[in-house]
Amino acid sequence: MNYLERKIKELEAYLPELTKRDDFDEFWDKTIKQARQVPLDATLTDMDYPSPYVKVYELCYHGFDQTPIYGWYLVPTFTQEESFPCLVNYHGFTGDRGIPSEFMQWVMMGMAVISVDCREQGGKTGNCAHYSNSGLVTNVNSKGILDKNEYYYRAVYMDCLKALDFAETRKEIDMSRIVIKGVSQGGALGMAICALDDRPKAAFLNVPSNSNIEARVEGRYGSFSSVTDYLKKFPQHLDRAYETLSYFDTMNMADKIKCRVFASVGLNDTTCPAKCYYASYNRITAPKHIDVYPFNEHDGAYPVQIEKELRYLKEYHILDKESSR
Repeated sequence: MNYLERKIKELEAYLPELTKRDDFDEFWDKTIKQARQVPLDATLTDMDYPSPYVKVYELCYHGFDQTPIYGWYLVPTFTQEESFPCLVNYHGFTGDRGIPSEFMQWVMMGMAVISVDCREQGGKTGNCAHYSNSGLVTNVNSKGILDKNEYYYRAVYMDCLKALDFAETRKEIDMSRIVIKGVSQGGALGMAICALDDRPKAAFLNVPSNSNIEARVEGRYGSFSSVTDYLKKFPQHLDRAYETLSYFDTMNMADKIKCRVFASVGLNDTTCPAKCYYASYNRITAPKHIDVYPFNEHDGAYPVQIEKELRYLKEYHILDKESSR
């Protein structure tokens, strides 16, 4: 057994105790209902894009609250198809919706693309949410940490779910062929959406965050070091903070995922350690595959992985109209 085989065997055996509270499902049912009460009010602004093979629109819709969520909506124009599969993209921490040219490989696969900002990060989208005690230390991952109803990622998860609601309003999108994609924070958002919603057909999730969050806090790994810093300042709030985080930990929701999952991790990743993600991955019961890169860090061998994702679409007939889940 070589080094990689040994490491994978160790990772596949990793099943830390779940932190799921008794009202976990009730909390998310209530949250989704609350999000759906906010009108989408989506608008599209036609952009003057230089390629004749794609239509590019700036997208804006209301997220969990009245926060306008900005994104891109791309539609192929070079095919005779009347409806398209759709890639929904969620970005990494402090990132943004990107630029249209980043998604052209998916357009060339005949897919529409939706890519959206996370509120209050690096993009155009702000944040209208109310926080009775913001708890902001270092970055937004500690914001609202004392109340699950105010925690930062509650709104973000719902903003991302409402991107699927937008897709459903478009007659040119085939809702039976929705593919979720995300890297790092985006991978976490993809995990959450696939657990909370049954519309995705497949998910490409690379070096995902928000898994085994307590271990992330205790190891000061990546963006959750903000919670570590918060608890250094307010150690009396440890139990309350961990309770809040439990509702957003993807290992507590992974068993609800029904679509195909194609994931990746890097064994030298100290931002989102592979072991932390395996706490979620090992609980996925749907068809799944993970690529483990022995010497990659948080890059996740990204260009190589994209090539594999494109082939995965074809191999498993994910874009075929008649294929089953």
